[in-house]
Amino acid sequence: KILTPGDGAEAKRLRTIHVKYAGVLAATGRKFDAGKIKFRLGAGDVIKGWDVGCLGMKVGEKRRLTIPPKMAYGARGAPPDIPKNATLVFDVTLLDA
Repeated sequence: KILTPGDGAEAKRLRTIHVKYAGVLAATGRKFDAGKIKFRLGAGDVIKGWDVGCLGMKVGEKRRLTIPPKMAYGARGAPPDIPKNATLVFDVTLLDA
């Protein structure tokens, strides 16, 4: 879901992008992480939900990504912060593409 449109360069597959993010557990709304990260889009450097959800963003755009367990950490979770089979919600802003 687009929260704020962007008008800069577009995030494309296998290009390095830079994002600012905050993540919460969908079930409780508890924030488990926030920060900035650079990664190669579509290269498997991050959870699949980010590779899919950030594709096509434009610099300056803010999206809310609701990521089901199968596109996040699945049955294993990411203890201690992310329980198994957790749906995650990230607000992501594209800083550079």
